[in-house]
Amino acid sequence: MWRVWMLFDPRRSLLLLFTFLFVLALVIHFILLSTDRFNWLDGPHSPAVQASGMPAAK
Repeated sequence: MWRVWMLFDPRRSLLLLFTFLFVLALVIHFILLSTDRFNWLDGPHSPAVQASGMPAAK
């Protein structure tokens, strides 16, 4: 394993890894915030439709 670290600089490799994981986490969170179901800040945008056994009046 030490030979792998002789090929790559550990500081640069770990910085690249942490940067990639941070950007990936941001992308996942923004994708979830753009959905109705998983938007924990605004809540659902469309009103919930209640299901009832009564037919709609004409």
